[in-house]
Amino acid sequence: MSMRVAIGGAGNVGRSIANELLENGHEILLIDRDPHAIKSDTVPGAEWLLADACELSSLEEAGLDTCDVAIAATGDDKANLVMSLLAKTEFGVPRTVARVNHPKNEWLFNEVWGVDVAVSTPRLMCALVEEAVTVGDLVRILTFHEGEANLVEMTLPGGSPCVGQRIGDLTWPGDVVLVAIIRDGHAQPPDADGSLEAGDELLFVTAQDYEQELAEMLSPRAGITVKQTPVASPRI
Repeated sequence: MSMRVAIGGAGNVGRSIANELLENGHEILLIDRDPHAIKSDTVPGAEWLLADACELSSLEEAGLDTCDVAIAATGDDKANLVMSLLAKTEFGVPRTVARVNHPKNEWLFNEVWGVDVAVSTPRLMCALVEEAVTVGDLVRILTFHEGEANLVEMTLPGGSPCVGQRIGDLTWPGDVVLVAIIRDGHAQPPDADGSLEAGDELLFVTAQDYEQELAEMLSPRAGITVKQTPVASPRI
């Protein structure tokens, strides 16, 4: 489904996002207040607007009320919060995504400021390091506040009772859903007739209430805990 997406901030990050979304068939509007950032030749398929994405009049000119998604991708956390809040409260944009530049500001990027999805590169890198060195621990990667669900990952240890089990025969706790398996560096959807192998990286969507039960099922041992390293919040 093609969407109209407004991106505040036409720096390297904003332009990279724009190019990726254009390739996927979406309509893109790039907004930046710096004339030097208006480089239409770098994203030729996008619309461009020289304006301040923190000003109501600029967002009206951009037709933000016609957008399906607003992305605040500037290098200024204050600007990203203001754009997200205006997009959500004044223009009713269904989905807002905001870039977090400084980890100390992460706590602000939530629904109170109109942010549906907060993306923190430092937090993402920390979580991926944690994920890479952890086997047998459930690692929380993303938090989806609106649905009260999390994206969690576990690298399946060799001693897990699930190793060798047919995926279709496994009964996950509650509303847990196995969404992907990463094996030998390649992601694949779960096959009911396939089996789990030691070293598989398993990605689940689960309510927080079932995380502990899922962890104990995959890697039963005394005192198991869920590592809480959320990268982003809510729906992407």
